[in-house]
Amino acid sequence: MNRIRHFRMLPAAALLLSGLPLFAPAAEEGGGDFTRGAQAWSIHCQRCHNVRDPKELRDDQWKTTANHMRIRGGLTAQEVRDILTFLQESN
Repeated sequence: MNRIRHFRMLPAAALLLSGLPLFAPAAEEGGGDFTRGAQAWSIHCQRCHNVRDPKELRDDQWKTTANHMRIRGGLTAQEVRDILTFLQESN
């Protein structure tokens, strides 16, 4: 197996084994808060890279990115729902 592919699969496998849900429900399924999302987005995303403009990606792309970053960034499901709400409503 390719080392890069194996590395990318490891966080998801660890999350599955932890019993936590792999994907956070989308904002339209309820529970996302725009203001908390804006704050969490500016705090958490800025730790590792420059913050992107919400208009850079479509809503479906932000959903995929947010779920990936939940695993990589150790975010809670609520943080992801809030961030996703902020990004999609700003798009």
